[in-house]
Amino acid sequence: MIYSKEVEEMCPVKQGVNHGCAPIPEEAKWVKAKEVKDISGYTHGIGWCAPQQGACKLSLNVKDGIIQEALVETIGCSGMTHSAAMAAEILPGRTVMEALNTDLVCDAINTAMRELFLQIVYGRSQSAFSEDGLAIGAGLEDLGKGTRSMVGTTYGTLAKGPRYLELTDGYITGIALDEDDEIIGYKYVNFGKMMDFIKKGDEPKDALEKASGQYGRVADAVKIIDPRTDKEIK
Repeated sequence: MIYSKEVEEMCPVKQGVNHGCAPIPEEAKWVKAKEVKDISGYTHGIGWCAPQQGACKLSLNVKDGIIQEALVETIGCSGMTHSAAMAAEILPGRTVMEALNTDLVCDAINTAMRELFLQIVYGRSQSAFSEDGLAIGAGLEDLGKGTRSMVGTTYGTLAKGPRYLELTDGYITGIALDEDDEIIGYKYVNFGKMMDFIKKGDEPKDALEKASGQYGRVADAVKIIDPRTDKEIK
């Protein structure tokens, strides 16, 4: 250790108050985290790329400092989806410190890792008060039965009004309008469920029908239009 001349000439004074770091909640325990291996928890981080053309939601399940599970969801950039494929291979098995200092290929994913790191080392995790934390596989539960990201895509103009294109329910096939041309409901198809039906042997047409549904006062609609073509549908 090298000290400056000024420090070397100082007289020693003992530290009186030194209670250590503040404990953080981790998996139903209060932990004084001093090393990377002291960090455990399941949490999410949101990141964006430098030109802000895309975003990433990163979910990590960390046990004793080691990333055991990673869920990488991206939107807005075609290159980012391929970067996510690489990140899913890179992240498991690394410590949160290694992951923070690893090139995860895409700015948005790197930023998400930074934001997630800040949350988890301050004890702001989804599993902070869950005994033994969340099981490995919790990331898949975030995706639901269809194992697809929950995406909302809507569009609107002052001249022509709103269009619902995709919501949590799924791909919007029709928006229901009342006599004032206001939206009162919508029809949708859940692609995850549809593909599951097809994989089980259903004909595509039957699978499409079984995976379709509606929300709101569709039965009261004066007309239903396709939000992508504006053509009226039955």
